[in-house]
Amino acid sequence: TMASEAEKTFQRFAVLGDSSSSGAEINNKNFSKLCQDCGITDGKTVTSADVDTVFNKVKAKDAGTITFQQFTEAMKELGQKRFKEKSPDQGLEDIYKLMEGKNPATTGGFYQTATVGAVDWHTDTSKYTGSHKEHLNDSGKGKGIITGFKETTDNSGYGRDHKGAGT
Repeated sequence: TMASEAEKTFQRFAVLGDSSSSGAEINNKNFSKLCQDCGITDGKTVTSADVDTVFNKVKAKDAGTITFQQFTEAMKELGQKRFKEKSPDQGLEDIYKLMEGKNPATTGGFYQTATVGAVDWHTDTSKYTGSHKEHLNDSGKGKGIITGFKETTDNSGYGRDHKGAGT
């Protein structure tokens, strides 16, 4: 079933960098990575902040991890954001489709983050490789549509407000 495929993906991410994990529960960091690597987080309708919020909402009060059951609840909620026009169940199916057969991406130094300290792995642009980098400025926030606007401003040396323009 879709769910059992998704559960396999869940387990692969759950044990990532956590040798004590049985794969039955996933921590916040790996949950975020799963959402990132499977394309559930798209930076627009679903951001890493949304992912954190949902994780904290579904987990037990003092727990640092969530079960697959709780994960399903979280994904229903994220599915509602990501696939706005669909029913919760349909959104969940679509998220499971995204998850199917996915493995944690090992590029970008994810395994070193334990020693990096306070830098969060998904806002540290040095962890991004290749095409992801284009979309980020140094703070890790998306640049959006103003990418590269500096180059196009005005090469004449006179900006619009420049006092000496035309003199």
